Amino acid sequence: MLTFLLFLATALAEIGGCWLVWAWLRQGGSAWLLLPAAASLALFAWLLTLHPTATGRVYAAYGGVYIAVALAWLWAVDGVRPTRWDVLGAGLCLAGMAMIMFAPRQA
Repeated sequence: MLTFLLFLATALAEIGGCWLVWAWLRQGGSAWLLLPAAASLALFAWLLTLHPTATGRVYAAYGGVYIAVALAWLWAVDGVRPTRWDVLGAGLCLAGMAMIMFAPRQA
């Protein structure tokens, strides 16, 4: 559960940082948005280092959580409700994340 919560925080930091850059560029936001964007993206990178397993495995598994969180962001922030296909796809990605992170390993 801790792994999933860490991935969740990581995804929120990445998506939030990217969204702030998007708001600056696409919505004519203040350049001051780039400061919290940079901080959020730095937090994202740091959070990825907290996992105790191999980096490639962490990055691969994180992608599944990122997809699910991005679809939640779509609904919560953009006001667009994900379709059942979005939800099914996110479920498959989360299942893949679980297989990658929690499968038994040979020592």
